[in-house]
Amino acid sequence: MKFEKRDAASSPAPKEDKQEGNKPVVVYIMILFIAAFLLMALSFFMHQRSNTEALGELQHSVSTMQEVQANQEKIIDLQDKLAVAEEELDRVNDKLEAYQAEQKAAQKALERENQALRALYELQQQYLTLNIEGCAKTIQKAEADGLPAALSDKSEGGITSPAVRWQQLKDAVEARLADENN
Repeated sequence: MKFEKRDAASSPAPKEDKQEGNKPVVVYIMILFIAAFLLMALSFFMHQRSNTEALGELQHSVSTMQEVQANQEKIIDLQDKLAVAEEELDRVNDKLEAYQAEQKAAQKALERENQALRALYELQQQYLTLNIEGCAKTIQKAEADGLPAALSDKSEGGITSPAVRWQQLKDAVEARLADENN
């Protein structure tokens, strides 16, 4: 009996040891699950952070590309405007060259008319002083240079036109030369 009591007293103790032995395993497994959960949560947050950074960089790249595209469109627009301005400049330069050519031709015509008027004035002065030989030389030189054609045939205010006056003086000089030769 005594033996039995010992057996009876010792038998409940191992059941409690088994339960107490299971407790640390359960706690260990729970700690492992909590650690795994914490690691998964940490991994999730780190992944979320890296995704946010990548998304921020992507948005920055997109906005940069949009700015580049806007700048390229502005450049194309400015190039078109520049081409139009260059065409307009070419047209204006062509008009300017034509105007300068007309102005140069008009200036030459005025210079030629001025030379013809000087020759007419010289002829009149020589005729008034009765320098008939000088008149003949002036007429010959002026006709060789084609100056009488540059004289205007329009009369203003009842005054004889320069072309008509030239012809009158030329005829008078030729008549005097003919009288002198006879």
